[in-house]
Amino acid sequence: MSSYVNSDEVGDWICADCGSELELGKIEVRYMGSGYPVDLPRCPKCGQVFIPEKLATVKMAEIEKLLEDK
Repeated sequence: MSSYVNSDEVGDWICADCGSELELGKIEVRYMGSGYPVDLPRCPKCGQVFIPEKLATVKMAEIEKLLEDK
């Protein structure tokens, strides 16, 4: 399981939909038919997930490259 957010930082984020503090939780990120479990900040009330820029840009590009090379 990978974590892209330090657990100390999660309490700093507030859900834009319901105003609750985000909590670190297990989320399955799906890409090209495969699932990858990661720890991401999510809202305990409405389930919104915060995807950090590092995961959305850098890490997903690395995964895409690895999958394309197979």
